[in-house]
Formats: sequence, C-alpha cells, structure tokens
Amino acid sequence: MYESTINFTFDTICPWTYLAKHRLDKALEQVCTPETSQKVTFTLKYHPYQLYPTFSSEGEPKYDWYKRTKYPTDDQMEKYIKVMTFQGAGEIPFNFREGYIANTLDAHRIIQYFQESKSPEVTNKLVLALYKAYFEEGKHPSSAETLIAACKEAGIDEEEAKRVVEDESEGLMDVKSAIREQASNGVDSVPVVMIEGRRRDVTLTGAKEVGEYVKALEQVVKESQ
Repeated sequence: MYESTINFTFDTICPWTYLAKHRLDKALEQVCTPETSQKVTFTLKYHPYQLYPTFSSEGEPKYDWYKRTKYPTDDQMEKYIKVMTFQGAGEIPFNFREGYIANTLDAHRIIQYFQESKSPEVTNKLVLALYKAYFEEGKHPSSAETLIAACKEAGIDEEEAKRVVEDESEGLMDVKSAIREQASNGVDSVPVVMIEGRRRDVTLTGAKEVGEYVKALEQVVKESQ
C-alpha cells in the first residue's frame, strides 16, 4: 500500500484556505472508498504560512480592517460578504462583521506542536476548531482563550493545552523555522495543496473546486501501483 502525504500550507485567518480545507475534505470522502483504501492512504500534514506577519497580537476589528485595507466603501464590503457567503455555499457561514483579525503565530505554534505529538485526527480537529472559531463565531484567532478552547474541542487535555498555550516559547523556534521553510520553497500565497504521489506529486494553488481535488487524488490512486 502506498502512503501519500497531503501537504496543506495555510493561514488560519485566510478564508480561502478554509474553503480549500472544506472542499478537500469533501473530495477525500468521495475518493477514500474501501477499494481505494487498499491501494493508498492519505494523511494531511499542515504547514504554517503567515499572510500578515507584522500584525499585532491584539489585532483590530475584522470588519474595520477589511474596509480600511481592501473594500473601502460599504457597498464594496457588502459585495465581498455576499461573494464569500456564496463561496461558503451554506456550509461555511462566514462572519466578517464580528471579531478581530490579528497575528497568527501562536495559532500556528500550537498546531505545529500538537501535530508533532498527537495523531493526524487530533490535529485535523484542532485546525477545524480554529477555523470555525474565527470565521464563524467571531473569536480572536490566537488568544489564549481561543487556542485552549480549540485544543479541548480536538480532544487535548485542558491542562496540557494550557501549559503549551501559556508558555509562548514552547515550539516557537520550530514554527518560525517551518514558516521560513515555506518561504524558501517559493510559497508566496495560500492555500497550497501538494499531494505526494508514487510517480509524481500534484500541486494545487488557490482554493479549487471539489472536483479538482477529486481528480488530483484519483490520479495519485491510479499511479500508486
């Protein structure tokens, strides 16, 4: 059996990476049948990328930031919200009116730390919990409260979560190194999904439709023998 790693480069405050993750999950549900699972297994590995590394840890209101930097009029902002609502297709209820946008280094630090010490399933739940908290519930993307709650939702012991979250040096050098590695690999935007294949790797940049992820996964399955 061939074991394929799906390398997912993302930022927890990038809506397009949330869409890509959601669509990739749906594609995996379609492709990973009992028959294909005898040929290949897919494991997600998360790689950190910061779209805005100079953001403060406190941040600023999300809605205000989008208006100030991207959509300066009420009409433009409302159009953007409608576009993202459409992209979410009723499955991701994007919330751009509440919450703060802020530096994501601590969020990535926590994800990378537990990715090294827990199962892929736990890491996946942690990432999804952080996405949901930020994009749907209007929570701060990297406050201690948000991070600990996401860890608990992923099944991580609360005391362990508190220890890692509150010790800001825990895993810091490792996550900074991982971020630099992505930059050295030429990553300058997210999401980037690279699926390792026996014969060749498949790389998809940007949030693709479910069908495109299905096609890429099926190619890896086909070439796994």
